[in-house]
Amino acid sequence: MPFIPLRPLLDHAAANGYGVCALNVNNMEQIQSIMEAARATKSPVIVQASRGARKYTNDIFLRNLMQAAAELYPEIPFVMHQDHGNAPDTCISAIRMGFTSVMMDGSLEEDAKTPAGYEYNVAVTREVVNIAHRFGVSVEGELGCLGSLEHGTGEKEDGHGAEGKLTMDQLLTDPDQAVDFVKRTGIDALAVAMGTSHGAYKFSKKPTGDVLAMGTIEAIHKKIPNCHLVMHGSSSVPKNLIDEINKYGGKIKETYGVPVEEIQRGIRAGVRKINVDTDNRLAITASIRKSMTEKPEEFDPRYYLTPSRLAMQKICEERMRQFGQAGHAPSVPVVTLDQMAKDYAAGKYGENAKPTNDAAQHKGKGTGKAMAH
Repeated sequence: MPFIPLRPLLDHAAANGYGVCALNVNNMEQIQSIMEAARATKSPVIVQASRGARKYTNDIFLRNLMQAAAELYPEIPFVMHQDHGNAPDTCISAIRMGFTSVMMDGSLEEDAKTPAGYEYNVAVTREVVNIAHRFGVSVEGELGCLGSLEHGTGEKEDGHGAEGKLTMDQLLTDPDQAVDFVKRTGIDALAVAMGTSHGAYKFSKKPTGDVLAMGTIEAIHKKIPNCHLVMHGSSSVPKNLIDEINKYGGKIKETYGVPVEEIQRGIRAGVRKINVDTDNRLAITASIRKSMTEKPEEFDPRYYLTPSRLAMQKICEERMRQFGQAGHAPSVPVVTLDQMAKDYAAGKYGENAKPTNDAAQHKGKGTGKAMAH
């Protein structure tokens, strides 16, 4: 099965009432874990790479690993997504490398640490939509800054995240502003700020409504029910994995993630894409620590990478079933980028999603010159 854009998958998820976990990758073993889990559960997949992953792996390695996965698992609908693009150029480079979906995170300025103004966010996100939709590539935007409602601070991981103290207006997406943002940008999915954050240290105790504002998602969904919402930083940080890591020499402090039942609540309120990374990292780390402790004389990487791959696969399967995507792979429509480009231009996804020439270019970025289809 060829790669597909994000939008048709999320449309299918909305029509059938499920969510899709978006899983970050950095290497071959992680991609294998995801695809084996998808096959076992008959799930569509969103495989995503951050700027840090693209730097670590190298774009050509990463693209060919994903291409190999698509060839080896032809029955699995596969979205190749750029996570947290910090500027139009980042998104353009992803499109050139074959990504079928990109995130333009204009909630922060290009340095990926300074909270951006609203008009800047609108402008750079619209700029990417104008480019991406010409090539049939879907676009995710973000409104509000990811960060802790407990501490009033942003989060930073993989070189991306707001620095310093943030206001509640910055930490919580405003529902009325979300309506305007989606209308003016023409995005396919909206990432919402409501108290989640990247990494393992999300909450100091099991989260309640004062630190995990699920009501914000529900309020946004009521105002724009046809917009696909995205929850970032939504790993559940299982205690058994923390305990396993610490049992074999780790030093991870007590921490709490996003409960699966809260994610399921979000899915009922229009959340269609749920980003999960930390849970997979924890599963891999716990397995490797256990293997190395139990057999310290072993030096073949395959000895500890094989069970770690299975450990991540187990977590992926659990999330695929819990989010409701299991069993849906055979019925997801296969839409090519060429067809999507025609559909965007024809207004199938709304007049605001049509690519136009009215977006300003920022700091000389985002011109799209010399881009190959």
